Amino acid sequence: MPRSLAYAKHPGHTLTFDDEKTFVRILVGEIILAESHRALILREGRYPPTIYLPREDIDMEKMRPSRHSSHCPFKGDASYYDFIDADKPTPQIGWSYEDPFDQMLEIRGHLAFYSERAQIETTED
Repeated sequence: MPRSLAYAKHPGHTLTFDDEKTFVRILVGEIILAESHRALILREGRYPPTIYLPREDIDMEKMRPSRHSSHCPFKGDASYYDFIDADKPTPQIGWSYEDPFDQMLEIRGHLAFYSERAQIETTED
């Protein structure tokens, strides 16, 4: 069953974790960066769904922390990651909430990727 969050200060803004089973593959060119059957799909307000993958399912040897960061009033402080590859380095390919707010603990230890910077393939399990 999906889990939804609503915020008293922002009653029109909801966040919902889908419980659908989805296989996700992240590619950069021909390189498979991640494959996971444990994706978390977060629907937030009017934004497109965001897919978060566990670090264990990502080739973190191909990733490097970026100096960039941002803040989300609903999830916390985001840290960004660069894809490092001699042929096709990609800055800020994805992000993670290292210490998310208590109501968003599901995404701790997970990364999400920008669809403009990586190819995100999904299939239902």
